[in-house]
This record gives sequence, structure tokens and C-alpha cells, in this order.
Amino acid sequence: MRRIISNPFLELVGYNCFGCAPHNRHGLGMVFFEDGDLVGAEWDPEGHFQGYGDVLHGGIAATLMDEVAGWAVFVKLATAGLTMEMLVKYLQPAYVNRGILTITARVEERSAKAARIETRLCDNDGQVCSEGSFLYRIYPESVARKKLNYPGIDAFFPE
Repeated sequence: MRRIISNPFLELVGYNCFGCAPHNRHGLGMVFFEDGDLVGAEWDPEGHFQGYGDVLHGGIAATLMDEVAGWAVFVKLATAGLTMEMLVKYLQPAYVNRGILTITARVEERSAKAARIETRLCDNDGQVCSEGSFLYRIYPESVARKKLNYPGIDAFFPE
């Protein structure tokens, strides 16, 4: 069952994330959902995110997948972390003028200090355009709260 994830960082002083801050006029303005073991986002690209020929810039595709992976850490692991490594495979072009893109992330492995998150970026027809494998350094919740402004899992799903 799909449910919207609230953004608990909106009132945080200095919050201007390129990926998810809705007030960052140069950013992506991503909004997230949870669906079973997935965390995802639907994103409608604008023309200024193209590389050439209406193709989504590869760096933006990587950023979209990294951002969803980060939110998977927040929601599925109930902590915060930092990207240590990313491997992105570009399988086919995603276009900025052909509708909404869907980006999903799933936690595949977790240890005490790291997590492997697998991602997909799909076009409006459901075709997989890019895949990513992200290694995140994760922190105990107490450290994430103190050093990374992690608000706790309940802040993402207020009732």
C-alpha cells in the first residue's frame, strides 16, 4: 500500500537540499512515497535538466537515484547516512519531455555501519532507464539525530 512520506526538514534552519527542498528554486523538489519494501518518488522533469536532445542529464539521473536511496535510509532503516559509493548504469535515455519519471529504492543489504541500496529510474511507460547501486555509511539513530538532524522515524509519518 502506497503512502506519502512527510518531509520533516521543512522547518529546519538552513535546509536547502537540492534534491528535496521544495523552496530551492534550482532544485529537484522531490516528494517521496513508501510502497511495501520500496521508497520512491514520481518526478516530472523540466527542460533545463536536459543534457542534450531532450535527454535527461546523466548527473541529474544519478542525483535522483541517490536522493531516493537516502530517503530509503531515513524510512526503512530509521536513521540517516551519507553516500560512500555509487554505481550507475544507464540502460536507455530518459527524456525531459515525455512525462513523469518514477524512481525507486530498496535496501538490499545492511550491516551495523553500512547499507547497500538498489535503485531504478523508469520512464513514463515503465521502462527502466537507469539502475543504481549505492553504498551508504549509516549511523546509530542517536548519532544521526545529533550530527545529521535526523528527526526520528515518526516525523516521516505523522498521524
